[in-house]
Amino acid sequence: MVVLRKLPGMPGWPAALGLRLPQKFLFLLFLSGLLTLCFGALFLLPDSSRFKRLFLPRRATASASSSSSASSSSASSSSTRDTDLPRSPPAAAEPRHASPAAPRRLREKLRTAARMAGPPARTAPGSRQQVQGGESRAQPASAAPPARETRAPFRFDYERFRRSLRHPVRGGRSGEDPETRARRMKIKEMMKFAWDNYKQYALGKNELRPLTKNGHIGNMFGGLRGATVIDALDTLYIMELEEEFQEAKQWVEKSFDLNVNGEASLFEVNIRYIGGLLATYYLTGEEVFKSKALELGEKLLPAFNTPTGIPRGVINLGSGMSWSWGWASAGSSILAEFGTLHLEFLHLSELSGNPVFAEKVRNIRRVLSRVEKPQGLYPNFLSPVTGSWVQHHVSIGGLGDSFYEYLIKSWLMSDKKDSEAKKMYDDALEAIEKHLVKKSAGGLTYIAEWRGGILDHKMGHLACFSGGMIALGAQHSTGDRRQRHMELAAEITSTCHESYTRSDTKLGPEAFRFDAGSEATATRLSERYYILRPEVVESYMYLWRLTHQPKYRHWGWEVVQALEKYCRVEAGFSGIRDVYTTTPTHDNMQQSFFLAETLKYLYLLFCEDDVLSLEDWVFNTEAHPLPINHTDLRAAGQP
Repeated sequence: MVVLRKLPGMPGWPAALGLRLPQKFLFLLFLSGLLTLCFGALFLLPDSSRFKRLFLPRRATASASSSSSASSSSASSSSTRDTDLPRSPPAAAEPRHASPAAPRRLREKLRTAARMAGPPARTAPGSRQQVQGGESRAQPASAAPPARETRAPFRFDYERFRRSLRHPVRGGRSGEDPETRARRMKIKEMMKFAWDNYKQYALGKNELRPLTKNGHIGNMFGGLRGATVIDALDTLYIMELEEEFQEAKQWVEKSFDLNVNGEASLFEVNIRYIGGLLATYYLTGEEVFKSKALELGEKLLPAFNTPTGIPRGVINLGSGMSWSWGWASAGSSILAEFGTLHLEFLHLSELSGNPVFAEKVRNIRRVLSRVEKPQGLYPNFLSPVTGSWVQHHVSIGGLGDSFYEYLIKSWLMSDKKDSEAKKMYDDALEAIEKHLVKKSAGGLTYIAEWRGGILDHKMGHLACFSGGMIALGAQHSTGDRRQRHMELAAEITSTCHESYTRSDTKLGPEAFRFDAGSEATATRLSERYYILRPEVVESYMYLWRLTHQPKYRHWGWEVVQALEKYCRVEAGFSGIRDVYTTTPTHDNMQQSFFLAETLKYLYLLFCEDDVLSLEDWVFNTEAHPLPINHTDLRAAGQP
C-alpha cells in the first residue's frame, strides 16, 4: 500500500491541487491501481535478463541462468528410448518453464522463445567467450580453451541398410508363368498411361482431371504441390519405369517447394508426402528425398503443441498454427489421423538422429494407454486438450482404420521388438471380434460400426483393408488363434469381393450395408460411387502372398478388367459416380493414391513374393514401403 506523508510546513500535495476529500480518495485509488498494474505486468512478462537486472545482482542473474541450463541438460539426458530405433544423439528437452495450470498464451510464448533462442552464437576464430558480471567478453586465443568433447554429425549408414535386406528390392523374377507376367505387364502399362497423362496435362499440380485435361490443386496439402509425383515415385521405381522415375525425380529436385503457407491435413501430408519421400530414399539412396522428408517433418511438429501432445488435424505449414477440423466433434482429433504417424516419424528420427519425432508418437501411445477404452474399443474422437474421448463412435473404416493397421505394422517394423504395439493390437482385435464382427443372414462376415453401444450394420470400402491386416497379424500368432484369424481375414476379404461382384461394373461402392434385406450392396445414393480406391486389392495382395490361393489373383484380374472398361478415359483414369450402372458418369479425378496404392498392389499381386518382400518391408497406409529394422543401422562410431 502506498503511503503519502505531508512534509512540515507544506500542505499535502493532493490538497495543493485543490482537490476535495472524495476526489482525493479517488485520485489515490487510481494511483495505487496504476502502480499495481505496472508492477504486475512487469513480473508476468516472459523471462528476460533485461528485467532481471533491475532486481537481481548480476552475479545472481548469471547463476540462475546457469542453473536453468544445467537442469534442462539433465532432463534431456535422462530420456529413454525404445528398442525400435538405433541410438542417436540426445536432443534438447522441450521447455518446461510453465506448468499445465499456467495460462495457455504464456505457455505458448515460452515455447516460442525457447525455440527461437537456438544455439549460442559462434565466436570468431581465435577467440573464446567468457562470462563476467553477466556480460560476454572476447578473450585472446592465447588462453587455452577448456577441453570439449567433439561429436561427428549424425550419418545414416545407407550401405549397411541395403546389406541388411534379405531380398533384392525388385526381386529375382525367376520361375513365373507367361500369363502372370503378361498380366503384370498390363498393370505396368496402366501405370505408364496414368503417369504420362498426368505429366502432359497436370505436372506440378496435385492431381489430374482427365476429362478436362488439366490439373487439380485442392486444399488438403497446405500449398504443397505435386502430390501425384511424390505418390508415384516408388511405384515407378518398382515397376522399372526408369525414364518416368527420372522425370519425377527431376521435378522433386527443381520444383518441389516446401516454403508454403496454407492449411494442410497433418495426416495426408504425412502418409503421402513424407511416406513417399522416405520410401523413395530407402529404395534409391538419393539424398534429395531424405532431405525433403526431414525438412517437411520439421514443419509438422508444431501440430503437437497441445496440452496432451495429441496433435491437431490441421496445420499451417508456414506459420505453424494448428487447429482441429471444423467438422470434428468438440474440437477433437481423429483416431485414424493421430494414430497414423508412428511408422513415418520413427523413420524421421532414424534418418536424422533427432529423437523428437519418435518421442512425439510415443507420447501418443502413453495418452492412449491411460484413457479408458469402452468395451476395450477405441472411439474415433479424442480431445487434444483433455485426452478424453469425445464421442463413442467406433469404426474400422473411415476415422479409425489405419490406427489399427499401424499397431501391427509398428511391431513388425521394429523386428518384433515393440511389444507394446503388439499388445495394443491384440487387445483391440479381441474387442473388435467380440463386439463388431457379425455374420449376415446370407453368411457374409462383416465388421459393423459401433455408436455408443448401438450397431450400424454397414461396412465402408475403407474397412476392406482389414482382411489383409488381420491375415498379416495372424502369421505371428499360434495354434487356434492363428487359424481363427486367418479364417476371419479370408471371410472379410470374400465379403468385400462380393461388394464388387454384386455391382454392374464389378467395382465396389464407397459403403455397403447388411439391413432391410440387402447384403454387401449400397442402399443410399450417396454411397454408390467408386473413386479408384485400393483397399480391396490390398487385401487380395496380402492374402495371395500368405496363402497362394489362386482365387486372389483371379479376383485381382477382374478388378483390372473393370478399371480398363469403366474408369479408363482418353487422358487417364477417373472415378465413377455409380457402380450400379454400365454407363457411369465419371468424376473427372485421377486420385494420387491410384498410382501410389491401387496400381502398386495390383502389380505386386502378380509379382513373385521377393519383390518388396514382407520379410524386409511394411507398407504405410498409402502403400509406401518402409524397411523393417533388422539391425541397428546407425553409422559406425555414432553414439
